[in-house]
Formats: sequence, C-alpha cells, structure tokens
Amino acid sequence: MRETFSLGDTVLVRTSSKEPSIAVIVAIWEVVGEEAPDNGGIRVNLHWFIRPSELPRIRAQRPHMENEIYYNTSGAPMAVSSASVLSKCVVSSNSSEAQDSGSTGPKRRGVRAKTVKSTNDPEANRLRFYCKYARHPLQGLFYEFEWEFFRGEALANLRNGEEEEWLTGSAWDVGIASAEPTDDGESPRKRRRIHKAGSDADSSVDAAEVRDLVSESEGSDGDDYQHDEDEEDQDDAAPETSDSEPDVPTPPRTPRKRKRDTSAPATPRTPRTPRRTAASTAAPSATPRRRGRPPLAQPTPHSKAALRKRRLAVRPPPPTGAGLAALDLEAHLGKVGSRDPWLRAMHVLHVAARPEALPCREEEYKQVLRAVDQLLEEGSGGCIYISGVPGTGKTATVHAVVRELKRMAEQSEANPFAYVEINGLRIPEPAAAYGLLWEAVCGHDAARDGHMKISSKEALRLLSKHFSSKARIGPGAHACVVLMDELDQLMTTKQDVVYNFFNWPTLAESKLIVLAVANTMDLPERVMSRRVQSRLGFVRINFQPYTTPQLEKIVHARLATAKEGLPADTPNVIAPDGVKFASMKVSSISGDARRVLDICRRTVELVQPSKRTARTDDVKEVIKVMQNSPTAAYLRDLSFHERLMLAAMLKCIKKEGVEEIKWGEVQRQHIIYLNILSSDEDPARRPSTGELSMVLDSLLASRAMICEEGVVATRKPEEERRVALNLEHSEIERVLGEVGGTKWKNALSI
Repeated sequence: MRETFSLGDTVLVRTSSKEPSIAVIVAIWEVVGEEAPDNGGIRVNLHWFIRPSELPRIRAQRPHMENEIYYNTSGAPMAVSSASVLSKCVVSSNSSEAQDSGSTGPKRRGVRAKTVKSTNDPEANRLRFYCKYARHPLQGLFYEFEWEFFRGEALANLRNGEEEEWLTGSAWDVGIASAEPTDDGESPRKRRRIHKAGSDADSSVDAAEVRDLVSESEGSDGDDYQHDEDEEDQDDAAPETSDSEPDVPTPPRTPRKRKRDTSAPATPRTPRTPRRTAASTAAPSATPRRRGRPPLAQPTPHSKAALRKRRLAVRPPPPTGAGLAALDLEAHLGKVGSRDPWLRAMHVLHVAARPEALPCREEEYKQVLRAVDQLLEEGSGGCIYISGVPGTGKTATVHAVVRELKRMAEQSEANPFAYVEINGLRIPEPAAAYGLLWEAVCGHDAARDGHMKISSKEALRLLSKHFSSKARIGPGAHACVVLMDELDQLMTTKQDVVYNFFNWPTLAESKLIVLAVANTMDLPERVMSRRVQSRLGFVRINFQPYTTPQLEKIVHARLATAKEGLPADTPNVIAPDGVKFASMKVSSISGDARRVLDICRRTVELVQPSKRTARTDDVKEVIKVMQNSPTAAYLRDLSFHERLMLAAMLKCIKKEGVEEIKWGEVQRQHIIYLNILSSDEDPARRPSTGELSMVLDSLLASRAMICEEGVVATRKPEEERRVALNLEHSEIERVLGEVGGTKWKNALSI
C-alpha cells in the first residue's frame, strides 16, 4: 500500500545510522524535464529530529525516555529523494502518549524512572516518538518545546507567508530569546528576538541568564514577553507598569511588554541555581508563546553556566602531581610495599606513570586548549600540527587537554564532541585509520561492541559521503576531535591517508578537528606534497626539548608525589645533586624526559636493597651501564660499512619522514656518506651492488634491520623493496657519534 505524504508530516528516513532518522517534511516538489531522475523526480526538504543515540558521546548527560527525540532548533533544510522516506511516524509532546507507546516515563532529575511494559503492537511502538525539548545542534542546549503547537503555527505561517519562506524552511526554525553580558560587566542587555533562519542566533547563553531576562532583568531597562494569563511571576520584587510597544511592526499582533521600575532592582541570583516557579513547572500548555509566530523555546537548566565568563580565559592545567597523587600505590605495591619510599619512587618514576599534566608545559597546554576550544565554539573544522622531538611531552599534554575538554563538555561549559585517538604505531596499516574514524563519527561503541567489521575502502566511502554536505543525509555532523599520534608512521608514498584527514576539516559543516602529533617540526615541508601542505593550515605548536632546570623540576615533582603520606623524617631516595647530574647529561644530548626518568628510576633501583640515598656516583654508574648495553656493544663491534649503512638509514628516515625506506635510496645515501665520513683508516673503495647486498644480509641476520617479505615483495625489483631499522634510533645515533667522532655527529645532526 502506497503512503501519501504531505507538508508537516513526520517521517522515518533512511540514513547511514543503524536506525532510521526522524524528520518533518517542510517542502515537496517535483523535478520535470530532462533533469528528472528515474524515480519520478519527487524531492522533499526535511528538518531533522535527533535521537539520543545520535548525539555525540562526550556531552552533558541527561535522562531521557526510550522513544524520546529532540527537535533541532535550526539547520538548513536538506533535500532528499522521496525514495529515502520510509514511512510516516507519530511525534507527540504528551508524555502519557509516550508511556502508552511502551517507553519509560519522564525522568526527573536525580530520580530513576521505571520501565513501563508496553501492551501495544511493537510495530506501532516503533513509529511513536516523544518530543518535549528542542536542542541546539551545535551547542547542545535544550529548550522546553511544544511540538504540536509549533507545527500548527509553522503550517499557518507557510499558508500566509512568501515562497522564499517555504523554500528555505525558515518557518520551521525555533526562535530563541538570547542575551549576552555587556563588555563593562553590567547587567545583560536585551537582544533582538530571532524568528527566521539566516538570523545570527547566539544560543550559547546561560539558561539562568535567559530566565533572568524574562523574569527579573536585574534592574535594567529591559523588555519582557508577557506570559499567558494562567502564569504569574512570583519573583517580582518591584512594581510593574505596562507599556505597549510593537516589537514587530507588521501583523500578527505581538505580545505585550512590561517595563521594569529601576528604583528597586531585584536581587540577582546565581546562574547555576535558576529559580523554578510554578509557571516553569506547569504543563506544556503554559509555555510562553508568541501569537502568529513560531513560539520562543524556553530554556531548561541544562545550559552553559560559565561560558560567557570563560570566553577568553583558559582554565589552568591541574597541579603538577594531581594525576600521580591519584594513583593507588597500595593497589600496585601492596600494603607493605606502599610504605617503602624506594618502591614508591620507582613506581612514580616509571615512564608509564603518566600525570594529569606535565610541568613546564603550561604555555603549550594553553595554546592547544585555546585552539581546540575555539574550533568547537565556532562549529568549524581545522588542523593543529604539534611537533617536537621524542620525550618532550607532546602526547601527554594533548591527553591533558582532551581530559579538560571532556570535563567542560560534560558540565556544559563546551560544545559536545566525539573523540578518537589514532596511533600510527598501533594500527596494522595507515588505511586502517579510516575505520577508527568512522566508528567515532557514526557513534559506534567499540569498547562495548568491539570494532566494526568494515573494510578500509568502505570506511573511506562512508567518510567521504559524511563530510560532504551535499551527499550527507541525516540530522547533521557533530564535532569530532581526532588525535593522530605518530603522524610520521602514517605517511605513505601517495600520502592519500594524511591528505584525506587534512582535507576533510576544510569542508563546510564537517566539524572535524585534527590534532596531528609528529616528531619533526619541518615534516610538512620536507615530506608532504604541496596539496597536503595546503590543507594543513597555519596553526602549529612546537615543543622545544627540555632544559636542565625543567628536567630537574619534572623529576622532583614525581619524587615529591612519592613522599606524600609518608612520615616527615623519610629520607630522600636520590640526592638533588644526582638528579641535577642526570638532567644535565640528558639535556646535553636529547632533552628527552623519558630518558632522565629512566636513569633516575634505575638509580633508585640500584640503592633500594641497601635502603640508602642515591648519590651522583650512583647516577654515573647507571649511565655507564646503560651506555654499555648489549645493543651498544653490538653497534661498537660493527664494521665500517655496516655502521655506514645504519647512518644512511637514519638519514633517509629523517629526509622522507617514514620508517620504511626503499633499498635503492639506502644504497645511494650509503655512497654519499662514503665520501663524507670515511677516514684514512677506512676503506675508500666504492663497494659494488652485490657487496652492499652482503652488508645488508649481515644486518638482517642480526635483526638490526628488517626487510619487506611476502609474495608481493618478491615480485618487486630489488631496489623497490623496503627496509627498516629494528633498533632504537637514539641508541644508534649515540653510539655511532661516540665511535665516529665529530664528523659523524655533524652528519647525523647530533
């Protein structure tokens, strides 16, 4: 049986979501002529509702009914084919109807509602929805809303309106009363009421401020809308005088305005605790409305209480030891071990013990937080390139920023968003990043349901369709923050993966924010093609290597955390001079915080059996042992051409920005270094291709290098096969610099 659809019908629409989306038909037309498609050319414009399951995962949580949906306050109408419309559905603002449909009853704050078993037809229940709130699609603010009344007013306005209003769907946008504080900190001023799409609505205002505007005005000369006759403002503290001034000069008649007497201003209230009057808790029929126009949505307490005050301010990172203090040392070390200062120090000095925020990175923290928060606030996409040598706190700082943004979003201080972390070292191939991003975009819960079984090509197709505003069908994309760690590992020959991740944020309405973390500051200029560089943007944050005082501060902060809860006469596990010596040694080479933490941890481990304080001599002994590790001993015993090939590999990796290098490139760099690094004692004869292959086989046999294998690799020419280092790069650089001297250090940029 064919269904007939009309203007204002609520329908189910086939989208990329697991369940059909809900929308209201705001326009219907037919495309005729040669451009008409095979299905007859019937097109419909839709204004979307949104399910709770379609909301971004990181947001302020609120209870909801089983079949509850929210109406988007605004949004450009989306034209879709009539074939995408599945069937009609029923949307009601009456909670009793929603309970009859088998959903849970309305849940009050702090009270868990019980599930009401349905006795109706399950198929009918699937087509019935409850809508009591309108939601701002970007900022996640909720407003009390009467769907039946709003629908009737919108249809009436369309019958009396112009063709432009019908085509743009502006009659279906919810007008929101908004106010913002003045620059000099005075009372909020009244702003222009918004009724149609295209107006600049600033709905990020605190719900309490809107209530103050309507009910009190805090002693300012503001105008308020008159409520219905059955509503009374019980909080008025000053006499009122009526004044009639038309807000809109054209019919229909506008509501009356009441002007406050400024002689007795009302007492201002705290924004986070809005006063609930009898009118605000009354039935939906008591919602303030404007006759002849779509009614103003009334804000609920789920709002951004501190958004205006923090517009330019950045919340400082948590105290240095906040994360480490939260570690349950007793759970890790036991009751006896948790009282041992040396065991506690060894635990907190481990590189895996990550604090909430690293010290000496406060400025970088503020830069990253401000950049991401601004993009979330604007509802736009963008790329932020974060660079620095390994061990400078890049990833730890970004993790601290994400934790702060999650806290802000859950407390309605920032716009909701989804988050996904993609580490180039933890995925089998760069193209696997598409599947991880699609899981975050579509709202799939990988922790509960496991990863989606989807190919990289299919995920790329879905992502391209999702981020293209013309091809996307659905309520609209929410903001998504992506951390691309170890960006160097995601570089491929064609650079298509990196290009797509940098190109999608530039598309309109994508709301994709990419945080790209790499170990090289000039990676875009050296490795990326021009088309990728053009998509990267101009926001770049560089983490400089740690200095000696900074490394000392990091170690002392962790040691101070280890002593918390112990007696005051507990001895130091390592002397300050020892910490300073280790910091000076590391800062002169790399400035890697992980290196100095490892040295101090091994030093404490060395003196732990004797229960004494570690001195500088103990630190020197540990550094000597680390330098004489089996890997270092192996590298010192290599032949000249074997060391030269490792140096050539390091040079190619730095130049190309990828770990896997073609064998032909390594051979060419080997010959270049032969002319630069050879001394009088080294062989000066140029080796043949076969001799270089023998050198490679020797390194492959000892697993110092690995080579591409498999059926596909055997079909490639020998020079096209890829090789990679299997040892730590910093260890190779250190030993080769010690053995070769100044000439090798300069060549390796040590």
